Amino acid sequence: MKFIKKLFKFLFILVGLLIIVLYVTDTDYLIKAVRTIYLKGHTTAFLEDYKEFDNQAIKASDNPQPWPNHKAYNTVEPTKALAKANKDWGTIAYVIIKNDSVWFEEYYDGFGEDSKSNSFSMAKSYVSGLMFKAIQEGYIKSLNQPVCDFLPAFCEGEAAKMTVGDLSSMASGTNWDEAYYSPLSITTRAYFDDDLAKVMNGLEMETEPGKAFKYASGDTQMLAMVIEKATDKKLYDYFEESFWKPLGSENSTLWQVDSEGHDLVKAYCCIASNAKDFARYGKLFKDHGRWNGKQILDSSYVAMSVKPRFKESPEYGYGWWLHHQMGKDFFMMRGHLGQYVIVQPEDNVIIVRLGHQKSPNMGSDGVYTYDISLYIDEAYEMLNK
Repeated sequence: MKFIKKLFKFLFILVGLLIIVLYVTDTDYLIKAVRTIYLKGHTTAFLEDYKEFDNQAIKASDNPQPWPNHKAYNTVEPTKALAKANKDWGTIAYVIIKNDSVWFEEYYDGFGEDSKSNSFSMAKSYVSGLMFKAIQEGYIKSLNQPVCDFLPAFCEGEAAKMTVGDLSSMASGTNWDEAYYSPLSITTRAYFDDDLAKVMNGLEMETEPGKAFKYASGDTQMLAMVIEKATDKKLYDYFEESFWKPLGSENSTLWQVDSEGHDLVKAYCCIASNAKDFARYGKLFKDHGRWNGKQILDSSYVAMSVKPRFKESPEYGYGWWLHHQMGKDFFMMRGHLGQYVIVQPEDNVIIVRLGHQKSPNMGSDGVYTYDISLYIDEAYEMLNK
């Protein structure tokens, strides 16, 4: 019994010292990481982790507009390859929208059509659209306006050359490290720290901005801070009034914030919603920024978003991923665990997949995991039956 008491006392002192070290070294965010992710058996963020964080609510549309069902709604079974992929990679929602009608939908693992799950980096496409909306409404002068006009921490040296457009196209030149599974990376810190602005303002320059694409979630986070400064509106409020409500969203949603005290959205990720409400934004861009006859976003901004800025990086535009397959050009929203809204405008097709993980293997292009090609191939095989 004495041994057990001594052991518990030792462990108590050890944990206490560890916590002190974490605070002294400014890595106390790891306490939250352990509590919300690692102790729950995960090695990275997971689909319903929004329940573990502070969130801001975004209201459903005052005039919700349900997707109509296609005349061939759910008349075709998933292909064997798709069924296997959905099982193997933990799909929770797979939806095919053809000619603005739900052609196929299926949900798994206890999730339904209205179930919330984390968007992860699909949120980046929304933030880029909000940037263009802010330009359209005169809050931001142009893509070429310096970030320094809004964020004083980026007014020295190479940082002074950084533009708003550089952030949207992932060309900031900062030293952001996109490492999801390292507990000490800035990506992990940003996910768990309760003062996200402080984390972002500590970034340093690595290369000259505006010269090349480098995927960095920090660019989108900085862009959100720019938009909030320019509009004098919280990003979640601007999102609600600019896109969520005007697009007839049927469900309210949540956007994670760093903490109640600082109330800055995790703009590079973390909108909790469902497949068919996510799909609305794909339809908006498919239709050149128009929704039910109203021009929500200028068509020139839509066109710019879904074309590559850098010829050396044809896979990315302004907030959207670009993909060529079957002789067709697709653009997509893309999230960490295989969250996708995939759009083919000429065929009037939108494919949405949400799930617990993406395929572990890369495709032949070395940019996209294999699952993206499979979800497209199998959707078209089903459509062509």
